Amino acid sequence: MPHRADASTDARDDARRTVEAVWRIESGRLVAGLARWTGDVGLAEELAQDALVAALEQWPAEGVPRNAGAWLTAVAKRRAIDGWRRRERLDERYAALARDLADEQGSDDPAVAVEEEIDDDLLRLVFVACHPVLAQGGRVALTLKLLGGLTTEEIARAFLVPTSTIAQRIVRAKRTLSAAKVPFAVPARSEYPERLSSVLEVVYLIFNEGYSATAGDDWMRPDLCREALRLGRVLAELTPREPEVHGLVALMEFQASRIGARTTRDGEPILLQDQDRTRWDRLLIGRGVAALERADRLVAGTGRGPYALQAAIAACHATAPSADRTDWEEIVALYGALAELRPSAVIELNRAVALSMAYGPEAALDVVDRLVIDGALSSYHLLPSVRADLMFRLGRLPEARTEFERAAAMTGNARERDLLLARAAECGE
Repeated sequence: MPHRADASTDARDDARRTVEAVWRIESGRLVAGLARWTGDVGLAEELAQDALVAALEQWPAEGVPRNAGAWLTAVAKRRAIDGWRRRERLDERYAALARDLADEQGSDDPAVAVEEEIDDDLLRLVFVACHPVLAQGGRVALTLKLLGGLTTEEIARAFLVPTSTIAQRIVRAKRTLSAAKVPFAVPARSEYPERLSSVLEVVYLIFNEGYSATAGDDWMRPDLCREALRLGRVLAELTPREPEVHGLVALMEFQASRIGARTTRDGEPILLQDQDRTRWDRLLIGRGVAALERADRLVAGTGRGPYALQAAIAACHATAPSADRTDWEEIVALYGALAELRPSAVIELNRAVALSMAYGPEAALDVVDRLVIDGALSSYHLLPSVRADLMFRLGRLPEARTEFERAAAMTGNARERDLLLARAAECGE
């Protein structure tokens, strides 16, 4: 008997894990389809959650259906119909929706649910979740919730904030979308560039938070990188003619290829020049090269966009056989082109680093000192960090130590703080 109980428990656990895996894959499509049918993103997510609860209740006992996504869709639709029918007064729109959905169902068997135009629905949902009317934090949280299938608790853990904070952002975002009457639609062609820019910004922000965590005890959060890369790949399939989408995907592929070499087994950071390049993921590098080539073909000689330029910089690192054989002169030129498109102090700081590697630290120090005087990066810890490294290479150790300590005091990441303090200690030696 104990053995039978153990087997039953194992089966339930397997079914639950399957439910969670299916949800992570199908939730974006499910919510997207429901949002198109109902015209309400918040209601769509509630219905999808109801379907998830039903799966958690039924699949352990009845087994996982052959077409799990269709099963979830059918159950969610049925819940929508039942809910509208229970209303004392149905407005004409909901009454018509209920009739249409009931006719479409045709059968009580969820396995025979009709396949829908998934790609169009997903693209609509991407633009809604990343709508500029939302605050950046709301866009990020809603995107991970609706498109990534992450729970509120998972998002909160990833960004090291209380679960209640993420929950409030999501609720506020839904209310804002509803109040602004944001349509569940791909934007008009005239609005497309601005709206797509917002989408790409959200995806890259998620990736960057995973690649270089701004706070906490971990140098990286690879799960966030993987989630952003997955979203980027989906977006590239949905918008195959958009070069900047492929540029962003290429950039993330190149950056992600180094994740396994960026820390020791204990989680200590390893700087780029010290990384074991045999640990870089060659498959991801190959995918990055292909995505960048795709972006270049689409611009047809008119010039790369900002994400494609950043991807080209990352490609210089990813394809260099060793740190000392990196084409730093090319990287300087690429940062110059990027600065023309997107002038910013951060890009200028990155260009200074490339200058120091191509032409020596003295060549970069003037650029960095101008940034110090300008004050735009006064709260950015990497400015004193870069300046400290230049001072160190020039043999000005007391100044280097002061700058490393200043940078350590400014960062919110514990691993990075330890690294900077260790560099400061080297200056004392």
